[in-house]
Amino acid sequence: MNSKYNHYKVTLEHTHNPKGDELQEAVSVEFDNHDNIFNIIKILQEKNLFSSDSETAEFAIGLKMFGEVMLRNRENPLFSELFPAFKAFMMKLKST
Repeated sequence: MNSKYNHYKVTLEHTHNPKGDELQEAVSVEFDNHDNIFNIIKILQEKNLFSSDSETAEFAIGLKMFGEVMLRNRENPLFSELFPAFKAFMMKLKST
């Protein structure tokens, strides 16, 4: 664990399957992020960008997890086209 970063644990639980298939076991992932994601959720909720606080939290968590992986792997060809657009998107989001 890097003490310069915030450390998080996210647990994903499968609570319903519309096809009636067996529910999957929960998955937990621990990760570091340079931002305080709780503060970001609060700021975005205050901006009312989405229809609910839950959707805002979902967006913020997913965005921060994805963005951090992409930043750590910016040299990966998978992200070559996406990285410039993501950077522009983040600038737009921050200015909203």
